Amino acid sequence: MTSAENRPHVDRRSLLAGAAGLGAAAALPAAPAQAAPAKAAPAKATPTRRYPSNWPDPESYGLADTRLDLWQRDDNSFVLPLELRPRDQERGVVWMRDTYVNCFVVDGRPLYVATGTTRVPGLDVAGPWNDGIFVWTAPSLRGPWRLADTTGIRPGAERGKVWSPEFVGENRPGRTVVAGWQEYRYDDKYGKRGHAWAPELHYFRGKWYLVACTGDYSRKVGSFLLVSEGGVEGPYRIAEGNLAKPFGESFIGGPGFIEPGAYYHIDGSLYTEDDDAWLVLHNHLYAKFRDDMEDIVPTTDLPAFQQTPYSPEPYLEGAYVFKYGGKYYLLHAAWDRTSVNAYGSTRNAYDTAAAGRVQYQYDAVVAVSDAFEGPYSQRWTAGVGAGHNNFFVDHRGDLWATFFRNPAAGYWSDPSRAGDAAVPGVVRLEWTGPKGNRLYVRRRR
Repeated sequence: MTSAENRPHVDRRSLLAGAAGLGAAAALPAAPAQAAPAKAAPAKATPTRRYPSNWPDPESYGLADTRLDLWQRDDNSFVLPLELRPRDQERGVVWMRDTYVNCFVVDGRPLYVATGTTRVPGLDVAGPWNDGIFVWTAPSLRGPWRLADTTGIRPGAERGKVWSPEFVGENRPGRTVVAGWQEYRYDDKYGKRGHAWAPELHYFRGKWYLVACTGDYSRKVGSFLLVSEGGVEGPYRIAEGNLAKPFGESFIGGPGFIEPGAYYHIDGSLYTEDDDAWLVLHNHLYAKFRDDMEDIVPTTDLPAFQQTPYSPEPYLEGAYVFKYGGKYYLLHAAWDRTSVNAYGSTRNAYDTAAAGRVQYQYDAVVAVSDAFEGPYSQRWTAGVGAGHNNFFVDHRGDLWATFFRNPAAGYWSDPSRAGDAAVPGVVRLEWTGPKGNRLYVRRRR
């Protein structure tokens, strides 16, 4: 998660100048081009830009907006044509959760990156183990998308895999690729255990960073940072602050089978602005990174975002911060649960789990603030079924969000929809302008 206002990729003029096959920056107009009117406008007439309007919020804070305009449709979204690995051939599309996509400028040209949580052959989900993190790159959002070329680092190994617990044999004195707590483990109940989920790839101050999380079946559960010693393909090593444990301090949390003291804050994300960087953690906390990016700044208690919680506050995931139009947007993933209200009709709300409340859609809910730490506004539904995503700006200045359609429960868990769930998708966003200050999935005109 990186500021869209302090990164080179939002400077449309310089980006287009660097894109292969595109004209020089000097050829771009200083303002958006407008067709000449049939008749000359009055000399003092000033054109005004029209923004889409904010939708009225549901009457009770915490109700979910289920309108079809907020779904992914053929006219506002598509599934990325990522290069298939042998394991993907039968399905014809990469199986992916927690899709992450971004655009960065490297050597004067836009470089698109994609990653996410993937599974191994023979398993239907990404646990109790997977084989690490894969990365794809492309010169444009439409592709061609190719697996990162890791053949120069690991000849003969699976292309595109930039980090995995199986790389523990690459550890050397003074350079750790896989920490002890990240190694695979084995037990009688689950067999092989250990997996990475929700990776994000960032290009910051000329260096590549991967922030990801070890899952519930790992020796320790929590967020960590990988640092590239080369290009986007690596090789990556673990940051010094994660040699012994994930970021932050352990606490009581997670499934009951997790050992006491082994659960840390999950779903780590990275936010950068100018020369500063912050770690954003599930689901309310953040921490400043040290200037050398090897650890977070030590503090007794991690600070928390000032939010407007639901009542009661449900379980939220995938915290992500995005800056646009001078405002900070805090994203969360929340389950829209259906229940029957007192009048016998269906109620859709971001409720806590309870009897009679059925998981329906895994939504992206968003709040806005004038400052990174908040206070943040009330949340609104930005995208139905688009939870655990990120927002980004492409090299043309257009806004996008990712999605994957959660196959674990709800609408996309139906077997008839299996082929359209767990996919690396992107959907266009629209901004309601400096007065509305909202981001939505692009609605139908």
